[in-house]
Amino acid sequence: MINSLNGCNKDEIIEIQLDSFLRDTRGIDTIAMKMVFYLAITGTILLLVTVSWGNISPYFDRSSTDEQIKDAAIELLSIQNGYARDLRDSAAIQGSTCTIELSLSENIKYLALGIDPDPDSNGNLTDSTWKMENNTILIQYRNGEKNRFLISGEDIRFRNGIVDHNDKWNLNYSEKNIVQGIVIEEPVNGEFVFELIQDTNGKYTLSHF
Repeated sequence: MINSLNGCNKDEIIEIQLDSFLRDTRGIDTIAMKMVFYLAITGTILLLVTVSWGNISPYFDRSSTDEQIKDAAIELLSIQNGYARDLRDSAAIQGSTCTIELSLSENIKYLALGIDPDPDSNGNLTDSTWKMENNTILIQYRNGEKNRFLISGEDIRFRNGIVDHNDKWNLNYSEKNIVQGIVIEEPVNGEFVFELIQDTNGKYTLSHF
C-alpha cells in the first residue's frame, strides 16, 4: 500500500478520489430507477384500492340503509301502544311521539311509509294512483330498484300531517280526501317526527314534517 503511494502527496490523493466520486454515476442511476419502480407500484396499489372501493361501496351503502330502516321500524313500533291524541278534542295533549334519524345514500330517490307512490315503477310519482301498503317502508333507488321492509306487529296506518289553524298537527286533506301514506323525497336526511293520533276511523301515525 505504501509503495502504491510513492510519488503522490496527500493533496493529489484527495483530488483523485474526489474526481473519481464525481464521475461515478452508477448510484444515481440506481436511485432514479428505484424511484420510478416505487412510484409505479404505489400507483398500481392506489388504482386497485380505488377499483375495490368502487365495488364494495354499494354494499356498505345498502348495509347502512338496512340498519337505519330497521332502527326506524323499531321506533315506529314503540309508540303504537302509547297514547293517541284525539283529533276531535281540541284540548287533547300531544300523543306518543318518536323521532327517526336518517342519513341515506344519495342513490335513494325516495322513502315511502305505508304507500307505494310509483306502482308502475316509471320514476314518476304523479301519473298513477298511489297504492296503500300499511306496515311497509319502501325505498326506491335512482336505477328504479325498490326495496320493501315489512314492519311486523301492530297495524300501522301512516298519514301525512299538516299544521292547522290552531297551530296543531292534523290530518292533511287533499280534495276532501285524507292524504294516504308518507313520502320523503331525496335527500332522505335529517330528523323526522311522528305522532300517534286517532279520530272516528281509528289510529294513525302522523308525520310532523
